[in-house]
Parts: sequence; structure tokens; C-alpha cells
Amino acid sequence: MIAILTDSTCDLPPEHARQLGIHIVPLTVNLRERSLFDWQDVDPDAVYDHMKTGGMATTAPVETEVFTAKYHELLRTHDEVVSIHLSGKLSDTVARARQAAQDMDGGHRIHVIDSGLASTPLAEAVMAAQHSVNAGGRPTDVTEAVERVRRTMSAEFSVPSLEYLRRGGRIGRAQEFMANMLGVRPILQFSDGELKAVRRIKADEAHHDMLEKLRERFGHEAISVTIAHAGRDTGRISALRTAVTSSGLNVRKGRVQLIGPVIGAHVGPGTFGFMACPVG
Repeated sequence: MIAILTDSTCDLPPEHARQLGIHIVPLTVNLRERSLFDWQDVDPDAVYDHMKTGGMATTAPVETEVFTAKYHELLRTHDEVVSIHLSGKLSDTVARARQAAQDMDGGHRIHVIDSGLASTPLAEAVMAAQHSVNAGGRPTDVTEAVERVRRTMSAEFSVPSLEYLRRGGRIGRAQEFMANMLGVRPILQFSDGELKAVRRIKADEAHHDMLEKLRERFGHEAISVTIAHAGRDTGRISALRTAVTSSGLNVRKGRVQLIGPVIGAHVGPGTFGFMACPVG
């Protein structure tokens, strides 16, 4: 038996992850001088409401000791563990997972993967890994399932405000001012383990632009589409759903996934994105 372990930045709600058989260790959100476990002690909207009023939220990776305890727990009931985590260029979490596996007896039964991803793309990779396990896959098959998602998926995000990227040091105040004055926003994409701006688009055209890129990438190929959104804005989410259904894409499966507290602390409320993968 193989256990799939990931961290909370996959943004799968804990109950959903349990139903899928996926194990999660939480990162930490520091909010109002309190340290809270991502998704467990704090709801995403609590973080976004705090940020909208000018509050700060910071984050911290999973401690090595947490990984050690979790690996011991899982190895009591499983032969091996495949441990899949957010990009090592965004967090020390995967490095601490590797350290825990290296230091413990039985560490050779633990396979740590740096996904190079976070949020909905990481969730897709983790769910593919669990599907491989359910189909009888070995660790090498599980690793290939993760790599296949990375090769074939397309995921892009847009932020409605540049303030939170500036707070996190991703852009300067002058860049924020100029972009806001021109009404443009970056389109962000995972590249080499980092979330990088790949182009800049007028804010009100961002979702059309991203869907057009998906049409260029997939054409009429059958795909699964995930809408990611930072916050439970039902009107905005409904509008994004409508945009997807009227886009001309051959959508066979779809879902909506909230961007969680840790990722949201860095990109801000109202951030949204589309992720697509081939079906089959």
C-alpha cells in the first residue's frame, strides 16, 4: 500500500482530501498575532476579510518534526509514502520533508517530490497521484502521474490588485502605481517552480485572454477545467463559470476550487485563474 501525502497549499478542503484518501500536513498562517494551521484553524475568507481592511497575513512552512511524526504514522499502515509538495522555490516545506525522510529509519520508503506547483495545479497533480495508487501503481508510476500533469496542464492566474504582490516584495511601489494608472494586471504562470508574470493585460480583459490561451493550447481536445478563486464571491465565480461554458472549449469535466489562506496571503482576495488538463 502507498500513502499519498501533500501539504495544505494544494487547497483541497480537508474533508474532500479525506474522501479521496489523500493525507495533508498544514502550513501556518500568522494572523492578528496568532499562528493558525492553514485550512484547519482558519477559513480562507477570514484571511481575505482581514487583508481587505489593510491587515497583514504572513505564512510559515511545515516544520520538519511534523513531517517526521506524519511519516512514522503513515508507515505503520502503508508500505511506502509518496510525499508531494509545493514548489521549493516558494517555500522550505519540501526541503523539510526531505530532511525528515533522510533523518529517520525507514526513510528509503519515503519518496519526496517537489511539484514545482501550488494551489489548483498542485491539487491536480496530487489527485492524479492518488488515482495512480488506486489503480495499483508503484511509486515510479505515481511519480510519472505527477510529471504527466506538469507536462500537459495549462494554468494561469490574474490578480485584481497589485497591492498584495507589492507587500510580498514581488513588485515595487512604482510598478504598482504605473500598472494601476494604466489599468493593467499581470497574467501569472508557474515556470521553473516560480509564479512569474508572462504578459500584462487590461484588468477587465484578463479572463477572456486566459481562455483564449486555453483555446490556442487545446483546440477541440476534451479537457477538464478548474476555476480557482480567492474568496467566496458567488457572483464573480458564476461569471467565470459562464465565461468557461461560452468559451468554445470542449469541457468534459469542471470544478471550482477556493484559493486557500496561505496562497491567498501572497496573492490577495479576488485573485482567480483557470487550469486545464486533457481528459483521459
